[in-house]
This record gives sequence, C-alpha cells and structure tokens, in this order.
Amino acid sequence: MADQEEPVAEGGNEAEAEEATVGEVADDTEQEKSGEGDTTTVEGTTPGDETNPADETAATEESTAEETEETTTAGETTADDGTAGETTAGETPAEATAREAEQKESREPEADISQPVMQESDERQQEQYEAAVLEATACRTTPPAKDRPSSAVSRDSQGRAYLSETGRTSARSAMGEMKEGRVPTAPHLPSPERTGTTLEGTMSNSALNIVWSYGLNRNVPVLNLTDGFRKAIMYACSHVGVMYDFVNNKQFILQGHLNPITCSCISDDKRWLVTGEKGRDAMVNVWDTYTGVPIQTLFDPNPEGGVTAVALTPDARYLATLSAGPVQIMAIWDWTIDGEMPICSAELQPSYGVQDYIQFYSEDIHHVLTNSDTQVLFFTWAERSMKFYDPPLTDEDFNKPVGRFSMSIYQTNSSRALTATSIGNLVVWDNNKPLTKVVSTEQFADKKALKIIKVQDRGISVLTTTDRYIVIGDQAGHVKFFDQSLKLIYWYQDIHFGPITSVSFATDPDFLTVMRVNTEYPLDASIPAPKFVIRDFVVGTSIAIIGNVTTNGSKVQVIQREHDAAIHALASHPRLPLIAIGSYSGLLKVWNYQKKEVMVSRVFDRGSFPQTCVYDPKGAYLVVGFTNGSVCVLDSITLQDEIKEPFHFARDAITQIVFSHDSRFFATADAEYTTSLFKAQSLKEGAPFFYMGRYRAHYKPIRDLLFGVQLDSNRPRLLSLGADRVMVEYDLEKTEKDHIVVASSDRIEQSAVPCCMAWYPAVTKEHFIVTANNQFKLKLYNATTKMCRKTLLGPTYGSPVQKLAIVPTKGQSGNCYGAYMTEDKVGLIIMPLDGNPHNAMALVAHPSGVAAMSISHDGRYIFTAGGTDATVHMWEVNSIALEAEARLGGADLIPFIIIIITIIITITMMTNVTMTVCVSVP
Repeated sequence: MADQEEPVAEGGNEAEAEEATVGEVADDTEQEKSGEGDTTTVEGTTPGDETNPADETAATEESTAEETEETTTAGETTADDGTAGETTAGETPAEATAREAEQKESREPEADISQPVMQESDERQQEQYEAAVLEATACRTTPPAKDRPSSAVSRDSQGRAYLSETGRTSARSAMGEMKEGRVPTAPHLPSPERTGTTLEGTMSNSALNIVWSYGLNRNVPVLNLTDGFRKAIMYACSHVGVMYDFVNNKQFILQGHLNPITCSCISDDKRWLVTGEKGRDAMVNVWDTYTGVPIQTLFDPNPEGGVTAVALTPDARYLATLSAGPVQIMAIWDWTIDGEMPICSAELQPSYGVQDYIQFYSEDIHHVLTNSDTQVLFFTWAERSMKFYDPPLTDEDFNKPVGRFSMSIYQTNSSRALTATSIGNLVVWDNNKPLTKVVSTEQFADKKALKIIKVQDRGISVLTTTDRYIVIGDQAGHVKFFDQSLKLIYWYQDIHFGPITSVSFATDPDFLTVMRVNTEYPLDASIPAPKFVIRDFVVGTSIAIIGNVTTNGSKVQVIQREHDAAIHALASHPRLPLIAIGSYSGLLKVWNYQKKEVMVSRVFDRGSFPQTCVYDPKGAYLVVGFTNGSVCVLDSITLQDEIKEPFHFARDAITQIVFSHDSRFFATADAEYTTSLFKAQSLKEGAPFFYMGRYRAHYKPIRDLLFGVQLDSNRPRLLSLGADRVMVEYDLEKTEKDHIVVASSDRIEQSAVPCCMAWYPAVTKEHFIVTANNQFKLKLYNATTKMCRKTLLGPTYGSPVQKLAIVPTKGQSGNCYGAYMTEDKVGLIIMPLDGNPHNAMALVAHPSGVAAMSISHDGRYIFTAGGTDATVHMWEVNSIALEAEARLGGADLIPFIIIIITIIITITMMTNVTMTVCVSVP
C-alpha cells in the first residue's frame, strides 16, 4: 500500500484566528456570567482559566500540616522528637522499645513533596494521581500536590504542568498493571495463517474464500480501531467489513452479511464493533475486534428490511438501531443478554424523514437523539418504555435559513445539544423551559431550538466530540476543534483529502491531554498559545480517501486512495501477479496482489471512463475500452500510450475486449451490437496495432466474444454470441482492411436466451463450445458443426450464469474446474459437466451485482468487481473443499434420484395430492 506523509499547516496560528469566537455564544456566555456568583455555565470554561499554582501549593501545604498534626495513635501520644511519650501498662522498658521500633517500621511514611523518586510500591497513590490528572485536564486545573508524586509532574516557566519522563513511565506501568486480569491484550490484528498462502483472511473450509478486498464504501464512516496495542481501521467493502492494519499492511475480512453494509459503530474501548445492513434477510452483527468473531447477531431486526443507523452506549452494554422501512422503528437492545427482542422501541412517522444518525448522551445513556436531514428527535427510554419529542424548526423561526441536518451531538456537562447543517450552521437545542439566570445541566428530552449559529460558509458534514473538544469536519476538507463555548481552538486546513465524511479518534490508555516534554504538538489559537494536545485521528472523505493524522508532529499519512465510482474494468496479467482495476472515476490502478501494493496508476481525461480492459497473452500491452467508444493501447508496465490517438470507431461504450492466443488480433464488442477487429503490425510501421474494420452481425446485445484456435492449424478463430440467439464465426483469413468476412451464422437456441460461452476443456476427443442460457441450462456444441451435443442442468443459485471461464491448471493432474458468475454470486463447478448439482457451489460476491470477473494466471485466485459498490474481492480457490462437498452429495445416480424425489414432493405439496413414492436404491 502506498503511504504518503505530508506536513499539515498549523492553521491555528494565523492572525485572523487568534480570537476566533462565535459572537452569539460569547454574548450568551457573558449574560450567564453576570448572574449569581455560584452559577455554573453550560458551555464550560475557556482555555487559559487555570488555577493559580502558587495559591494551590500554599493550600496544599496547609492541608498537609493539618493532617500531620492530627496523626495520633490510640493509647499513646506522639512526642516532638518522634519517641513514645508513654509506656503501656505491664510493659518492660525493653518491650516498649521493641514495640516502638515495630510501629516505626509499620507506620506509613509521610508524603515528601520534594522527593525526587516516586514510590513505586504505592500503586493506589499513582492511581489516584492518574484520576486527578484526567479530571484536572477536563476542568483546566492542576491536580492537588498532596496526591501528586513530585517526580511525575513538572512545571515550566509559565507554571503549566507537564508529565516528565519518569511520570510517563510510571503511569504506563501502573495503568498496565491495573489492566491485567480485566482486559485481554489486543493483538495487532487477528490474522490466522493458512498453509500454502501468504495472504490473510477468515480461512474456512469453503471452496472460495475472500482473502483481500480492494476499494471501500465511501458512504459508510471509517472507524478508528487504534487502541494503544494496534494501529488499524475498519471500513465497509460491499457486504463485508475490513479491519485493516495500516502499519503492517494486513487485512482481516469480516464476513457475515448478505447485503451491502450501510452503517457501523465501535465501542469506546475499540473492542466491540457493530455492523448493519439494509435489504432482504438483513441482520445486525456484533463483532469482537480482538478475535474477529461475531458474538451476537440480531436476525432480521426489522421486518421492513434492515437498519439505517446503529450506536452503542459508552459502556457498550446497550445497542440502538433505526430500521430502514417506510415506518422507521427506534429500538434499544440489551445485546449482551437477548438478541431476539428489544427492551423498548418506538415507531416514527414518515414525515420525520429517514432518520440515519444516532447519538447517546454520555453522562446519561437513557437520553438519545437521532436526526434525518429535516428533523431532530430526542428520546428518553427506560426498561419497557420510550418517549420522544420532535421540536419544530423552520427558516421563519429565526428569520434565517437552517439548511439540511447532517449530525447531532450532546454537549458535555450541559443540557444543550448541537446539530450541524449543510450551510455551515449549528443549531443549539436546550430544554423546553423558561430561561432563568440559574443554569441547569439536567437533561430533558423535551427540547426547543434556542438559536442558530453561523460557524462557517461551507457545509458541515461531520460533528463529533473528543475529550473536551467539539470537532467539525466540512465540505472543504477542514477539521476544526472548538471548546464547549464554541471558541475555535485549532483546525487542520491543509489535509487535501476532499470533503470530510467521517472523523474517528484513537483510544490510547496512556494518553493525557497535558503538555509533555519532547513533543511536537502545534500551538492552539488562543492568546497564551499553549500546545494543542489531541488524540490521533482518522478521516474518511467522499472521494474514497482515508488518511491518518498524527497530531504529535502534524503529519498526514494516506492509508487508502480508492475508486469513488463504479468499477467495471478488471483484468489479470497472464504471467505476473498483477491485477488491473478501472472505474468510472477515470482511475486505472495496477496492483501486485501478492504484495498488496499499487504498482502504477493513471487518471484519464474527463469523459474517458474505463468500461473494460484486458492484457494481451504475452503481457506486453493493456488494452482499455471506454464508455465513449474509444480504445487505448497502453504499456502494461508504465500505462503510457502506445498509440498517438485512441481508436475511436464505435459510437457507444466498449463492452468486451478479447485477444487471440498469439496476440496477432484483438476484437471489441460495443453497445451498438457491432464487432471491431484490430491487427498487430511491426513497430517500424508506427502503432503496434491498426484498425481492420467493424461488422454488425447481431441485432441484439452481444453477450460474449471469444477467440479460439482452428483444429487443423494454429490459426486463430473469432466467434460472437448475441442475445438474438445467434452464434457468428468470422473468417479472419479472408478479412481485409475495412472488410470483415463472416464464415458462419447459426441459431443455437429456440426459446432460451444465451448468456455466455467458453471453450470446453480437452477432456474428451470431441471439441466443444459450452454455453449457458437464462433457463439454467449448460449446452455443449460441436466446435465445427455448431450442433448441440448435450444439454445439462447448470448451477441454480438465484440467477442464470452470466459468465463462464475455465480455471487454469498449469499442468496439474485431476479434474478441471470452471469459474462462473451470476447476477450477484461467484462460484466453481467441477468438469467434465454431468448435471450433478453437488458439483457446483456459489457464494454472494457483490449483493448489488457482479460486473466483471477475472482469474489469475495460475488459477489460484478469482477476482470479482462489484460495479456500483466500487469494490473488488479477491477469492482464493480451494478445489479440495469443492471435491469434498461433491462427494458428500453421493455417488453415481444417488444425487439425481434425490432430485427426482424433491421434484415429486414439491409437486405433491403444490397439488395437495397424497402420493406414495417407493424408491429402491441398489
């Protein structure tokens, strides 16, 4: 994977942002401060309101002195010189002296503020210190000196606290010991190894298994799985989830959905992952990211067809889901106990729009909000009840445009909530109660729109929180950080990844938001300009780019740069482990699928969208067909043009390209039902290929194009198969410039429509062409006479076979295998064909439809492109598993007898006729 690092401009230091304060919130804050002295503000304190270190130190010393004076032991008085003032009755002086010595040894030593080395044995003191630092960080105060080991915290010349190296080491040690026995250690990424392959994946006994996925679903947020033990992300790739370790360049595939993943969420500790889908037989899966195992599945949580949003409570105990039906259902699940029924739910009116976002209130999980692009809903729920409120908001309420809602959050330590809009506004919601000078932080679901704040001109697409900051991601590709009073603290403006669609922060148990020595954090935008210490985060964009931002040093690493449009062009190299992938975004990438690295890429001009591509048999050229009808011949290594101008003779999209076995010819089929032929020539004459001509032999779409070899010679032959049920063979020997000659035209079907064809492997003396039609039949035609010699039952997995190809064996002995694709599945079939249904298998490859299929040169892998889902899956072929599955179906006539019995039972049930079937099997 190509990684790229770029320094990010420290936009927080620009002069125009030194006091970037939203005026309306600032005025509101001043009004609240002018009230009673003991009133707490909703927005929280602003940066720089720190406790005076000198006053705190004096108070700490007085408190320590008072505690020292009160330290006495029952039955004795402590003297000024440290010796016992009285002797216990019945004791000799020697016994008293021994008792005093034991008491001195057992007595706890007093805290020495000037002690240079921290007492490592006092784990409880260190734990209290860690809690105090975290609490002080949120409140912008320093921890009490009496609870602070002196060597752990130091101060700079301005009195700001920071962790010394000793303090950081001790903190890690103490926190690590605290975790032992409670939280299992997280591996870098679950990646079980399999004999005979260096690729990772959820290896199973299936004949086909996904070992790598290219591309991503840019509409599903990218989740950060970084937790101190690993640096990984999770993103959706069609109907599978991908946990990607971007440091070690490894993937772990989460397989368990039948439809494209539409939503996901992660627990605060980065262990529990939830994925949801929308469609038929939809489900919600809860995964353990430490093992990659689904530990809970909500089967068909909503009968209308899946979910649009999911969210976990901060403690990961409860799960909220929003259904995808016309009448949405908001449900709360106690997923750790019951996955059958929610503990409470509520139906939502269609007038609320499609609610597609959920957010729990971190301080009280019984409050939760959702929003669509037009309505925000506030819920309060209990064990068996749920209520919600739908506060209205229109452009006339505040006499200003509101915009479309994107995301909503609750403010920390406040009764308020915020909603971001598509025109750069923030809508502030508060309890629907009369305004008073006394500000309450108690949360109520009954809310009203308090004000609309114009934050920026560009639309806000992401609104989230981290630690004490409010985080905004916008359409301009900027990520901004605000405090709770909406004062701009810092922003990253030079990420250059495109419109932000997700921002996800890492979880590090050692992370503290205090200034540390030897760090390169940027300075924030306030007048004191302290260092802006924030967690590392991952951003996803609408143009399918994922980047990791390392805040210590302000570095950006490109994790993924994928296709953001439909993928239809797919071709594997005939000799090398390379796969070419082209999409409607104009991007063409060549991957080394063994090393999982991008070898070369190219972006074509606007309007030139790759529709199909193929390598020539020698691997020297890559020919690409575009949607505008043009054809480019590229160098297979550099992707540079081999001809000055593309061939542009077709008036519609190029749908297929095939090469002859000797690379002398290549032919194309286009959407206008015509076949074009190109012939190789000497490089001395200029371009490596020249145009021969076009011929329209079909009046319906061309379903397949195929080159072969003449039986009595090594001369190539070209055939085309159309939806008009006609197979056409072209005479390449008599064909001249601008004159294509047809050798034969045969109607091969009467009622069925052929879908594809392929050369049958040489397992018999007779040479055949095998075709598949829309009636689930496979037919063998004599390669010379075009007569049908055999009709067999083909794979019956939902839809007819759309493409069939023979898997290369490279001299291996045993059976041959065919790979095929249907509308949404990919499968394998054992050859020679005999109609046995147990000899074929299929798996869901792309629920939205399989657009292309290609096989590696050694037959070990099958690649499938998903078209509109902008993904490509790499499947490992396990022929041993396929043979085992076939044998379990029975030998000889048993599989066919079972089919007959099944048909009879089906007919009986349909006609309600009682029949007795006696079948004797020898």
